[in-house]
Amino acid sequence: MTENLRPSGAHPTDQDPTSYPYASPSHPYGGAAHSGAAHDGTAYAGTAGGYPPPPPYAPTTRRKAKRPVALLAAVAIAAGVIGGGTATLVGQLNGQDSAATGSSGVVNGTTVSQSSKGTVAGVAEAVSPAIVEIGAASSAGRSTGSGVVITGDGEIVTNNHVISGAQQIQVTLSTGKTYTADVVGTDPDKDLALIKLRGASGLKTAALGDSSQVKVGDQVVAIGSPEGLTGTVTSGIVSALDRDVTVAKDDSGSSGGSGRGQGGQGGGSGQWPFEFGGQQFNGDTGEETTTYKALQTDASLNPGNSGGALINMDGEIIGINSAMYAPSSAAAGSGSSAGSVGLGFAIPVNTLKADLDTLRAGDGS
Repeated sequence: MTENLRPSGAHPTDQDPTSYPYASPSHPYGGAAHSGAAHDGTAYAGTAGGYPPPPPYAPTTRRKAKRPVALLAAVAIAAGVIGGGTATLVGQLNGQDSAATGSSGVVNGTTVSQSSKGTVAGVAEAVSPAIVEIGAASSAGRSTGSGVVITGDGEIVTNNHVISGAQQIQVTLSTGKTYTADVVGTDPDKDLALIKLRGASGLKTAALGDSSQVKVGDQVVAIGSPEGLTGTVTSGIVSALDRDVTVAKDDSGSSGGSGRGQGGQGGGSGQWPFEFGGQQFNGDTGEETTTYKALQTDASLNPGNSGGALINMDGEIIGINSAMYAPSSAAAGSGSSAGSVGLGFAIPVNTLKADLDTLRAGDGS
């Protein structure tokens, strides 16, 4: 057994090899007042195992060593939380979302806030300010369609058939303010057009999404101006993909020449005609037609929705509404036309994004 060479009453420590004479009468813990130890170096009766309590300064030294580390860790965690919160707040204030993508030169628009994502009300609140009513006047009369604002200075995307042949174009914002617009470029083959407001600035813009990510069954919201009812919101699902829809390249195919925009107020049916599956709907499409792959939706579309937005639940534009099936009751002799029956079609937004530079250059006109 190893011999204990410590002086009587001494206590070893890792920090300091100096002995501490607990039994010394001159030490603050010595004398009869310190009842926990015998003065002859025998075991301390007042502690478990017979060992003296550790010196008072030793735990203090260890605690002091740990406090700066704990404090630094707490500061680092707090900084991380504040930093992340700040980034989120800035993103919300800017109305931007990392998922919102647009074509070159397109301003990313306001998307749905985190608290309202996945709700029709949230989508409507976020996107409605970027959807406009378009009134196109021609010698044949006046028709109504819709459009989507994509830049703050007033670039608006719509269907070519909404503004084809128009001599004057008036655009009404969701606020009720009215602008005159000029045609920048058209692409009749894709039934797309780009117009721009005169003297506009600081407008709310829509974010262009990615239509390649759309799946059958996805919830969608449609916003437009059916029958001139600006800012009308409907909802449904994507019911099919890649439908081959054939439409007239201009207004010459529609009955009476005034069906442009699905809301003609002159003579004619007021329905934009299209072909699907070898059959014609809503009138004669005429001789000049074009075919495109469309998203099919059961969100209610009515005359005047043409050129408006089909939107996903993140508030991103995934399609430009372009055609609807509205069975006419003319066969019954009434001469009137029925409304939406849940078969609407939209041009995928990726088609628009690929065509945007051409529209801006006016090459397709």
